[in-house]
Amino acid sequence: MKLKKTQIALGLATATLSMAGALVSPQAVADAKVEALEAQVNQMSEMLQQMQSELSRVRDAASRSAADTAKVQELDEWAASVKANPASAAEKDHLFAVRGGWQRFNETRGSVGGPIPGTGINEDVLTSPTDEDAFYIGGAIDFNMNNNLFGLMDDTSFGIELGVEYAEIGDRKVNGLGTALGVPLQNVTVNMLRISAAPKIKFMHGSKFRPWLIPAGLDINIISPPSDAITVLNTGMQFGGGVDYDLFRGIVLGADVRYHESFDNIDGVETDGFSLGGSVGFKF
Repeated sequence: MKLKKTQIALGLATATLSMAGALVSPQAVADAKVEALEAQVNQMSEMLQQMQSELSRVRDAASRSAADTAKVQELDEWAASVKANPASAAEKDHLFAVRGGWQRFNETRGSVGGPIPGTGINEDVLTSPTDEDAFYIGGAIDFNMNNNLFGLMDDTSFGIELGVEYAEIGDRKVNGLGTALGVPLQNVTVNMLRISAAPKIKFMHGSKFRPWLIPAGLDINIISPPSDAITVLNTGMQFGGGVDYDLFRGIVLGADVRYHESFDNIDGVETDGFSLGGSVGFKF
């Protein structure tokens, strides 16, 4: 009887445990599934972050590559333009010239006022009458400003000419003052220095043959000996024209004619007249 009771008790206990296990197992299974899903979600999140990082890296690399490609293309275009238009030496438009020629004055030295009444001596007593002809030598610098006349005319240059000329009017003429005082005759060289500044318009820029003109320029005349009033300086204007020819590698031959007009004579000394001459210039 005891054995049977024991077997019945064990059977009841086993049945109870089985029922408890049946009740606990679904909860444990659900928890396990949740943990597995969370692990998968975390893993997918990490993979997504890695994919986003890789995508960003690829985009950055592609952007840098596009920028590099644009730079390479720009350099190629620049190189092509340089090859199509090779650099050339800067054009030499300024000119230094030495010049000389013949000059003729409107009046001879000492003849402006005529003889002093009752003396037979010219009004310009410091120098006896001289020839109207003279020779001159000098030089000039042409500074080129532009090659389109300030946008008004194509192939037309505008510049400024600064010049200096020495003219010998009479070689050792008799000094009238020495004669008037009764002392031995004294010889003197009659000459003049002219300093000028003038605008210069040159046509046919780019051609070897270039005509030019000076519409109006400034002259400063210094005479020697001085006038009776001991005046040595006066001002005037010049007008002129000429041609230049580019002979070889910046060596320029020129010819010109000019007329010089003073605002007044120098206390009896006339300096008006015209000049005709030639020049040899060098571009720089």
